[in-house]
Amino acid sequence: MMTTPASPAPGHPVLSWDGPDGPQAVRWRSENGTAPPKRVVAVDDTTPADTAYRLASEGTALVWQGDFQNARHLLIALARRVDRKPAKIKARARAKARDRAKAAVDTDVAEAAAAPAPTPAQAFHLHRMAQAQRSHTLGMLVIPFDPGHVIPLRRAPDVSTACEEAYGPAHEPYVASLRELLGLIGAHEWRRNGVEIPSMGERIHPHYGVFAPIRSEYVDLVAEAALPQGGVPLAFDIGTGTGVLSTVLARRGVERIVATDQDARALACARENLARLGLERRVQVVDADLFPAGRAPLVVCNPPWVPARPSSTLEQAIYDPDSRMLRGFLAGLSSHLTPDGEGWLVLSDLAEHLGLRSRGDLEAMIHAGGLVVVERIDTRPAHPKAGDPRDPLHAARAAEVVSLWRLRLR
Repeated sequence: MMTTPASPAPGHPVLSWDGPDGPQAVRWRSENGTAPPKRVVAVDDTTPADTAYRLASEGTALVWQGDFQNARHLLIALARRVDRKPAKIKARARAKARDRAKAAVDTDVAEAAAAPAPTPAQAFHLHRMAQAQRSHTLGMLVIPFDPGHVIPLRRAPDVSTACEEAYGPAHEPYVASLRELLGLIGAHEWRRNGVEIPSMGERIHPHYGVFAPIRSEYVDLVAEAALPQGGVPLAFDIGTGTGVLSTVLARRGVERIVATDQDARALACARENLARLGLERRVQVVDADLFPAGRAPLVVCNPPWVPARPSSTLEQAIYDPDSRMLRGFLAGLSSHLTPDGEGWLVLSDLAEHLGLRSRGDLEAMIHAGGLVVVERIDTRPAHPKAGDPRDPLHAARAAEVVSLWRLRLR
C-alpha cells in the first residue's frame, strides 16, 4: 500500500499503489469534482466487506482487482454498513441519555441534559453532512480502466459509450469511482430514453451533469400561465439547462427565444434537444451569465431552489450559495424587460420551510429589483419524497409549494 499519491502531472492527478504485479500509477478521474484519495490499496474478491468498510471509512481508496460484478456486490455491502451506522449511533446516544437520567438527582438536571430538537435548518445541514460522508465513503471503491474506457475485469460490461459522453475520449489508463460509474450509466440511460414531458407530449433528453426535468410541476406552470397580452415575439430563458422551458415557450407560440447558460454540458444538451425537436431556428442558445443583451417582453428563470453550498459539481443546479442566481435574476430583470413585459420566476418555497431563506427575504429582493408581483400561481409537488415520512426532511417537503411569480416593472 502506498500512503502518498504520485505528484500530479498536467491534466488529471496520478494515483499510485502496490498492485499484485508491482507498483501501479494511473490517473484519477472524477467528473463530480471529487478530490483524489491520498491513500490507495488494492483489493479483490477475497477482501472481507468489514475490512473494506473500515478502510473506506478511514479515507483509503480501494482499487478493485477482482470480478466486476463482485465489486458491485461489495458496494451494496458498504452501503448497508454506512446506512446502519447512524442507527447504531442514535441507539448509543439514547442509552447514554438514559444513563445520565438515571444518575441525575433531580428532574431538572435530567431535562437539561436532554438535547433540544434540531431546528429545520440544523436538520437540513446535518442531513447534508450525512449525505456527504456517505458519498465519500462509498466513493472509495474504485475500478481501473484501460484506454477507450475498457474495464479490464472479469464480467465487466461495455461502458465505453456512457463514459465517452461524460469523460470524453480516454487515450490512457485511469481509475474512477465505481459509484460514479454507475451514475454515468444511469445518466446514459436517461439521455438515450429521454424524460417524458406531459405538457408537451414530447421527450427531453438530459445529458450527464445537466438537471433532468423529472419534476414536471414547474414545467406545467410555464406551460399553463397566461402569456402577456399582445403576443410574445421574443422571450429570454435564463439558465436553460436541458432547454425544456424554451421548448415549452416555443410550443406555446413564442416567436423567438434566446436561451442562456454558462455550463458547457447544458449548452450542448439544450442545442441537441432543440435540434431534435426542430426548434433550433427559433431558439438561440448562448453562453452567458444570466441575461443576454437587449430586452424582451417575457423573461423566464427557474434558478436553484435551495441556498446552500453544493458538495459536488453535479449539485450546482439544486444548491446555490446565498441564492446567487436568484439575486442576480431579480436585480437585473428590470434592465432586460420591455416596459410592459413580464418576468416569470419559477421557485419552490422549500428553502423557507427549511429556515434557509424567508418569504420576507424574497419579497425584499423583488422590491429592490424595482419589481412588483402581478400574480403568484401555486402548485403542490408530487415527487415521492413529499409523501415519505422516513425522509429526514419530510416535514419541509410535505409543506412545499412551487410557484410561478409573475413580475413587472414597478
